[in-house]
Amino acid sequence: MIDARIRKAFPGNGGSAPFELNIHLTSAAEFTVLFGPSGAGKSLSLDCIAGFVRPDEGRILVDDRLLFDADAGVSLPARERGCGCVFQGESLFPHMSLFENLWFAAGRFPRHERRGKVRAMLERFHLEELGSRQPRELSGGQRQRGAIARAILSQPTLLLLDEPTRGLDAALRQEFYSVLREARSAFGIPVVMVTHDIEEALELGVSMHVLVGGRIAQSGAPREILDAPATAAVARLMGCYNILQAEVLALDPSSNRSRLQISAGEEARFEILGSYLPGLLLGANVQLAVREDEIEFGTALEGGVMLQVRRVVPLLRGVRVELDGGIRVSLPAAPDRDQLRSPMVRFRPQSLRVVKA
Repeated sequence: MIDARIRKAFPGNGGSAPFELNIHLTSAAEFTVLFGPSGAGKSLSLDCIAGFVRPDEGRILVDDRLLFDADAGVSLPARERGCGCVFQGESLFPHMSLFENLWFAAGRFPRHERRGKVRAMLERFHLEELGSRQPRELSGGQRQRGAIARAILSQPTLLLLDEPTRGLDAALRQEFYSVLREARSAFGIPVVMVTHDIEEALELGVSMHVLVGGRIAQSGAPREILDAPATAAVARLMGCYNILQAEVLALDPSSNRSRLQISAGEEARFEILGSYLPGLLLGANVQLAVREDEIEFGTALEGGVMLQVRRVVPLLRGVRVELDGGIRVSLPAAPDRDQLRSPMVRFRPQSLRVVKA
């Protein structure tokens, strides 16, 4: 269980704007993800928990052990916090072999046990043939596996990972995910990981906190946040939502319907039907989030809107069609010529989500 109240402010100067991290992070999940854009405060949060940065205010507990309390003047040094850390890029000591890196981490064990502990860890992470190599002689995936092995050998109570897959290709990422899941299952160490990749968050996360501008904008299971973003900023971070500006033209609670005027730039203004929107008045302006894969695309769609195709972009799975007003539709296969000649889109009422600005 982690319970961290952290406030850390940086004044602006000639080269940067002021920034304040102000969060209350709580999680009892086995795998917690800190998700958000660059500069949101994700890595800074890890640094404060690990003891590399001292917050201005707050209190940090891990499993009811007090690591930091500004009011009480408590601030354990990083070496006493029991946090295993794996950072971006180089995470192994470059002047030591892989075996020596792990030997160093195994310092808490009696000397006569260390060799066996190190060899067992090299085996578990499929590195038994690579112990004599220097980090520069290892692949990116091997270095990251070695870094995880070294962190676990230090017997941490919490494992902190800061974008550990940055720079790894798709195959190495999948290999790393598999090893990480295996290690978590075998050792039972809770993990807090920073990422800005939503697919990575969905792959590994049990609990997710979305950071925007130094604040937690939304918390929950990754899939729940993907399906129901609370704000337009969170929806944009998911990478699969259209954000539409809408004006309420009509409301009919008896039929659970509304009529909405959509504005998506000068070239895309149209009316659509939506679900009834309780708490809103006629003429109200709202923001709607609709996922790219939830928009119907075709020809002669009843209730559809005709928009001009601007671009068709191939994806790993299917294609993305970009239309007037920046509206994007994801399809499992490329549309045919007739669909591209006279394209129509239809917004299903149940797919329109009202989000806060």
